[in-house]
Amino acid sequence: MENSSEEVDAYIAKAAEFARPILKQIRAAFHKGCPALVERLKWGMPSFEYKGLMGGMAAFKAHVSWGFWRQKELPDPYNIFGREGMMGGGKLTRLAELPQQKILVEYVQAAARLNDAGPAKRNLKKPKPPIKVPDYFLRDLRKNKKALATFEGFSPSHRREYVEWITDAKQEATRERRIKTAIEWLAKGKSHNWRYERKCR
Repeated sequence: MENSSEEVDAYIAKAAEFARPILKQIRAAFHKGCPALVERLKWGMPSFEYKGLMGGMAAFKAHVSWGFWRQKELPDPYNIFGREGMMGGGKLTRLAELPQQKILVEYVQAAARLNDAGPAKRNLKKPKPPIKVPDYFLRDLRKNKKALATFEGFSPSHRREYVEWITDAKQEATRERRIKTAIEWLAKGKSHNWRYERKCR
């Protein structure tokens, strides 16, 4: 087996007797599916790497776990993933519980193609639209020059905190109280969450 590691050899040799054939079969499938991979011990267990982490396996007292690093992005036509996480191949106690070698190789090949394509694209959150200050709040703000200057000098996120606090009020009386409090705080140069901010000394 090319690119085999003596550390992984030793790991398998030290594993429980029931675990050895399972580990050997998983290892063989990874190498057959991706001959260019590199194997090493990572976090104390065998890791298979090809253009980044690809998969791994681990032997415990009563079972063997294995799986793919980017499992959530992999297709699972044979429903072999038992649970979320890297070790999603389930807990195995017998070699017969492991999917057929042909199936394992298909999954390894899919994992290699995934790494060939590069890292997963993160779903970036869409930026929030510009905050719209209600006319009734602006009207009261303009009556207090200090409060208005503070509000206009704040970052968009600080302004949003005040506006959302006021517009979230379910009753008009509550809204009026919040506007009054906001004007008082702004006139003193305070952000909406000033009570929770650490003062620098």
